[in-house]
Amino acid sequence: MSMNDYIKFMTQQFVSYMDSPKEERKEKRQQKKNQKAPFLNRWFGVLPLGVTLLYRKASDKQSKKQA
Repeated sequence: MSMNDYIKFMTQQFVSYMDSPKEERKEKRQQKKNQKAPFLNRWFGVLPLGVTLLYRKASDKQSKKQA
């Protein structure tokens, strides 16, 4: 891709973004934010989920023994 093509593409994207209403841009931004994975999963993968599940399982067993 030549530099000219890249600049043309970026200009088109910018113009289409600026032409959209402000409310629509805010709505898109909010939807994108809601679709993001949780912080720990995004940065560390599935490992925090596994550790959390093991911790919960262990604490459930411990609470059943005490009851």
